Amino acid sequence: MKRTVLYVFMSVGSLFMHLNVHAKTKHRHSRKFAGRTLIHRTHAHHAKQSPYAGNGMLADAVKINRIKQRIDSISAFRPSIATENEEDLYPALGLYNNDWNTNAVNPYKEMNNLPESVAIDLSAFSMPCMGAVTSNYGFRPSMHRFHYGTDLKVTVGEPIHAAFSGKVRVVAYQSGGYGQVIVIRHNNGLETVYGHLSRQIVKVGQYVKAGEVIGLGGNTGHSTGPHLHFETRFLGVAINPAEIIDFENKVTHMDTYVFYADTKKRKRGEELAKVEGIAYHKVQLGDTLHSIAEKYGTTVDVLRHLNRIRNGIIKMGQLIRTA
Repeated sequence: MKRTVLYVFMSVGSLFMHLNVHAKTKHRHSRKFAGRTLIHRTHAHHAKQSPYAGNGMLADAVKINRIKQRIDSISAFRPSIATENEEDLYPALGLYNNDWNTNAVNPYKEMNNLPESVAIDLSAFSMPCMGAVTSNYGFRPSMHRFHYGTDLKVTVGEPIHAAFSGKVRVVAYQSGGYGQVIVIRHNNGLETVYGHLSRQIVKVGQYVKAGEVIGLGGNTGHSTGPHLHFETRFLGVAINPAEIIDFENKVTHMDTYVFYADTKKRKRGEELAKVEGIAYHKVQLGDTLHSIAEKYGTTVDVLRHLNRIRNGIIKMGQLIRTA
């Protein structure tokens, strides 16, 4: 009997202890869970309040935005640099029947399909170099031959720049003539020739922008001293560069040059101010943009716009377009 009562008492005690331990364990787990939840919420709260909160997300957003901007800029630029029809990029291809001779400066000697007249855009011109003219275009009696370009003074190693944007057609060496020479076909239809270089730094087929360095001045080929031999041609026909460029003031005479198959119709430099519809004023001593504007019944703002003048400075002898 005593043993039975003792067994029952021990069983009840054991059960009570088990329930007590289980309750304590459950309470501890609840406290841990509550603590973790509190920590998590506290971190979240501080993250919202912290000035550095969300830096990771912000960085990701900035990165995505930059990628989007880059894609958008490439998409906007793509039509001008990548096209299935190359004539869209190089309009002059239509004029030259897609003839890309990479050796001869003038491979068009047999071309007899010159247009009667063509308007050539000169608005994006850049001087090939800043040296003075040392020899003009024309016949040279002393050498009994015709000089098809304008010679400009340079030093050996001086940077030479592309006159207009376009595609390089020739990068060659001609020992008896041009020496190291570059020919570029431009989007406006012209081709320009750069002779007697000491170094060529562009390749055939390369697209260059106006003002980009294409080579270095030199004294190679048939040359009596360092200079740049510079030619302007249209479908192989040599044009006096002075018809296009005011070498004294380092600018083009006007934004548009009209090429005529009939040489008698071509305008010389001194005649350009008389072209119908376009008026020019040659700057004299004491002239200002204000006085010129008053003389021609226009405004200073119009003169600045027509001549791309930013700082208001004009020079003696400069041709100022007034209409």
